Amino acid sequence: MILLQSHSRFLLQTLLSRVHNLEKAVEVDYNWVEFDDVRYHVQVSMKNPHLFLLSVSLPIPSADTVFCGGLPSGAIEAIKAAYGILVQILDPPRDGFNLTLKLNLSKLPLDEGSLSFLFKHGRGDHTKRSNQEDEKHNVCEKKEEARAVDEEDPQTRVGNPFAVAQRRRKRQLFSDPSDNRHTVLVKLASIREVVLGAPLRGILKQLGSRVVASDVNKLVALVHRPKESFFLVPQAEKVTVVFPMRFKDSIDIALATSFLQEFVEARRTAGLNNAPPCSWSLSPPQELKGAPSDALSANAGFVTFVIFTRHVEGKRVDRVIWSLSTFHAYVSYHVKVCLLLI
Repeated sequence: MILLQSHSRFLLQTLLSRVHNLEKAVEVDYNWVEFDDVRYHVQVSMKNPHLFLLSVSLPIPSADTVFCGGLPSGAIEAIKAAYGILVQILDPPRDGFNLTLKLNLSKLPLDEGSLSFLFKHGRGDHTKRSNQEDEKHNVCEKKEEARAVDEEDPQTRVGNPFAVAQRRRKRQLFSDPSDNRHTVLVKLASIREVVLGAPLRGILKQLGSRVVASDVNKLVALVHRPKESFFLVPQAEKVTVVFPMRFKDSIDIALATSFLQEFVEARRTAGLNNAPPCSWSLSPPQELKGAPSDALSANAGFVTFVIFTRHVEGKRVDRVIWSLSTFHAYVSYHVKVCLLLI
């Protein structure tokens, strides 16, 4: 199964292009739309080539979803925590958008080795490097591989080169942003995850820290598609998440229903014992008691996940937030793939 990337690929490529040509006075003005009706607009002027304006339009929230100043709860705090002095939030945002950020690309951390890696792995067209840069890059790779082998568990060290390579790549991608420019750019391209995932992050962090929230057992609606929400019920030791699954086309409904039944069945296999419990039903689950009538109509049924403390420990919380925020898009993608194969 295909998992969606948390960053916008086109936004990352645009950032890469600007960073690589920071001193060149080139005017940029791009508009595009990604899944679930999230729109982007980027602008760079010839007068200030190091300033990068990024505007984002979010899905129209349903009536039961609470937005503060056009943004999900906690979004401003999440942006400041994620980007610090690198971005400035413009108030008001550009017309037609929920958020506009001014990025000062000249404040990016200096890490030429990471930048070379970035252009090699982050773009379709590989950037040429000089022989000296290639040699430096290879030496760094060998040192990293040696460190990975040293850190490997003695029982699995021998005969497992793929695990070593995978860990090395993860360290290159996810090391501290203060010394890795690539991580910063990927984080900037993940603005959608930061903003839309802000209220979900707040709830799951309370679960992870075992803090009993004041709104415990209260139904919370979060936007994930235009005029559609998914629902959370925070509790002391778990958070229950319910997705009403809706599709417009009758064929999509049939395929989605079949896919979801197989998805739930697959989650019960022995290898996925540590995954969040998952169930599917045609009728609304008990957790949606008191929800608006619109939320109780789902032509492809209801999917329920139960998130426990162990699922949001450490960096696991980031993966859970993204997976839940894009679950409907994940199902829709596989439905469309099935249509192509019919």
